[in-house]
Amino acid sequence: MSAQKLKPSGVLGGLLGLLGFSVLAGVLVTAMVTPAIAVTSMTAQGSIDIFENLPDSIKISAPSQQNQIFAMRGGQPEKIATIYKQNRQVVGWDAVSPFLKQGAVDGEDRRFYDHGGVDVPSIARAAITNTQGGQQSGSSTLDMQLVKNILVQEAFTTKTGKERDAAIKAASGYSIDRKLKEMKLAIGLDKAYTKKEILLGYLNIVGMGSNTYGVESAAQLYYGVSAKDVTLPQAASLIAIVQQPTAQNLLDPKRYPANKLRRDQILNAMLAEKDITQKQHEDAIATTIESYVKLTPQFNGCRNAIEVNAKWPCDYVSKVITADAKKFPGAAPVLESLGATAAERQANWDKGGYKIYTSIDLDLQDAASASIAQQAPPSEARFPLGAAADTVEGGTGRILVMTQNKLFDDAPGADPQTTTAVNFSTDFPYGGSRGFPTGSTYKVFDLANWLQTGHGLNDLVDGHSPQTYKFSSFNCGGVPLANGGTFLLKNDSGSGSYMTVKSALIGSVNNSFMQMAQRQDLCSIRDTAASLGAHRADGTPLNTNPNTILGSNEQAPLTIAAAAAAVGANGNHCEPIIIDSVVDAAGKTLAGQTKTCNQGISADVAAGTLNAMAGSMQSGTSSPGNPRDGLAIGGKTGTSDTADHVWIMGTTTKIGTAVWTGNISGHTSLRKNTNPITRQNYASYARFNIFKAIMKPADAKYGGEKSFPAASAAMLGGSSAIVPSLTGQTTDQAQKLLTSLKFQYTDGGPEASGLPAGRITRTDPAAGSKVPSGANITVFTSDGSLSTTMPNVTGLTRQVADAAIASAGFDPSKISYQWAKGNPLPGQSDSVCIVQASNPSSGSPATKTDPVTLTVYGKPDGSDPGGVCPK
Repeated sequence: MSAQKLKPSGVLGGLLGLLGFSVLAGVLVTAMVTPAIAVTSMTAQGSIDIFENLPDSIKISAPSQQNQIFAMRGGQPEKIATIYKQNRQVVGWDAVSPFLKQGAVDGEDRRFYDHGGVDVPSIARAAITNTQGGQQSGSSTLDMQLVKNILVQEAFTTKTGKERDAAIKAASGYSIDRKLKEMKLAIGLDKAYTKKEILLGYLNIVGMGSNTYGVESAAQLYYGVSAKDVTLPQAASLIAIVQQPTAQNLLDPKRYPANKLRRDQILNAMLAEKDITQKQHEDAIATTIESYVKLTPQFNGCRNAIEVNAKWPCDYVSKVITADAKKFPGAAPVLESLGATAAERQANWDKGGYKIYTSIDLDLQDAASASIAQQAPPSEARFPLGAAADTVEGGTGRILVMTQNKLFDDAPGADPQTTTAVNFSTDFPYGGSRGFPTGSTYKVFDLANWLQTGHGLNDLVDGHSPQTYKFSSFNCGGVPLANGGTFLLKNDSGSGSYMTVKSALIGSVNNSFMQMAQRQDLCSIRDTAASLGAHRADGTPLNTNPNTILGSNEQAPLTIAAAAAAVGANGNHCEPIIIDSVVDAAGKTLAGQTKTCNQGISADVAAGTLNAMAGSMQSGTSSPGNPRDGLAIGGKTGTSDTADHVWIMGTTTKIGTAVWTGNISGHTSLRKNTNPITRQNYASYARFNIFKAIMKPADAKYGGEKSFPAASAAMLGGSSAIVPSLTGQTTDQAQKLLTSLKFQYTDGGPEASGLPAGRITRTDPAAGSKVPSGANITVFTSDGSLSTTMPNVTGLTRQVADAAIASAGFDPSKISYQWAKGNPLPGQSDSVCIVQASNPSSGSPATKTDPVTLTVYGKPDGSDPGGVCPK
């Protein structure tokens, strides 16, 4: 802000003003004029004593500024939202117009380049003027104003509530002590930084009206241009604001006269200092403010996201960054690059300056959002209809699509009919949803466990309907359920018959799966489901009663999409992640969420599961959702008991998608022909149409295999047991799963590995082996000795890159190269032999035994330059 105007009143006020500024003048004369001579006077010694108890240094650090979130469109990042506590964009010296620099100095501190942080003559003049009554005079230099703003920013970003308010008041309110502190810090600032650094710091931090700070954000708000492109009168108007940001900003034409008065004073000062010509001055004075103000809305927050279809991913990103959900089952991988604790991440996020690059594919997101709005319109008034669709990349967990029918709006008074602040796709900590019963999609987990425990797809089961079951006929952890009652179960369609397990999944026959559950173990089924990421959205443990076989556990669509993708990726489950990378305020690239994967089920079990899921997509309950584009696809539908929730989950070898439609509250049936919701009927068509609208473009873009791996003989039938994959699990998790599968557990001890210490590396017999039921399984754990981080070698020569990679512990013999078309780089005549990219990517966790591939610039046609690149 501008120089503080001091307003003591009456005789006492005048006396205080005289004494206060007299002391200040004495202090500053002592500090600035006599450092090299002996100080003998009592006045000088007293001044030094005052200064001794005050801090003498302050740091120019990045103030609170915007965070920006990006998604991918056409392979290129596109900004989808801006989030900030303060609307500020910190820019460099060359990104600020000279008019702004000159205007700030000439209008606010003409002796800026001559004084040492404090303008002593101005203080002396102010002391005299302020004792004469009437309008008081201030004397703050740009250095002092910067100090004041830094202290206010520190209070704003490090404190909360009443403590923050008190700190801001202490940093900005008038007192002799505060003024002394401000002046001493300004002297220290001038010693520690160049005038250029101080002026730029001031222009980046200063208040510019409302919640806008710094010249870059102000120029964009008031004129729709960057700070480097403002005209002379525009620059003077911006500097005019800093004197009284509330009264002289350009948000309201009523404030234009006050702004013009101060603007013209600044222009006069610029002319007097010969920073502009007489012609420039005359033209600027004659320019009306109305002619150059072009208010450009600065959209803040996810509800004002630039990309309307990306509001939900935006909200999820902000929750992932700040949520404290470490103890929550299935918690999203923490963005550790912003802090180790939730409080630290929140503080850094509030301070801002981050660019978050997400995995969201806007091309798919737009297609999904358009379809979901058409198939499950948010304006449906007869009952509270909800719908969500999520797509996850197999093998990475990257979230490509996250959308729902209700628009995101967390503002008070938002339309409850078409908007909500609850993210239907996610778990409770990340959006407030407590999930939805998944119905028969859960049968995929049942089937996987069936195959894990030595059964086959061709085993016969009794699918007759109805059937009565005793609770005591089911086991959990080898112990029969204590409930002595019975329950009656009907199939969702038809009377049923004896059938193969594969046919049971294709037809989604309830009694067949309940018959299977009597031969399985409910706790073992739960553990298999958990190994594929299944967990309740409300954070409570997965239930293990017989109803769970038919999907009574409430889960989030994102969880089901990731599970589907895991089955398609040979059983490799990866926790869903949405943040690929981060760039901080200094331009440094930081790691995104860590890819966290585990072999949920063996590749053999996954192939058997996909064999049945593919049948469901070809001729079973999932077939209406088959895009029939030539790629192998498997799926499974789900319907809750009263048909108030319906699902489809499906996967190729690359992409997994889940679509849910249902009641946000209440239990209106989505499929009763006597009460159709739309002509196409939500249950029969909506979920399938949405699914196809996503998978068709996803398949075209990401590809996939034309056929799934063949199911082995063991998966087709047999009574032997299959050793589950335990890689990446903890010993407690491994022992629990092996026990539930009736295997014996033996600790094989640690061995060299790049996995985190204590995680399972392998088993003997190996995962996927067919062994007798109850066999002994020896489990080996990682000692963490092979863990490393891929160095940043982009821009280095191949020879230097090789050395850096070897220094990080990688095996030089495992470095391979692929050649890119060579193009001249900035400041270089040739780019040949320069590393363009690496796999693993820079900064990513890796194992020392991993192979490394470097993409290196070769000849202009992309061929190997031969001996030009030394090894």
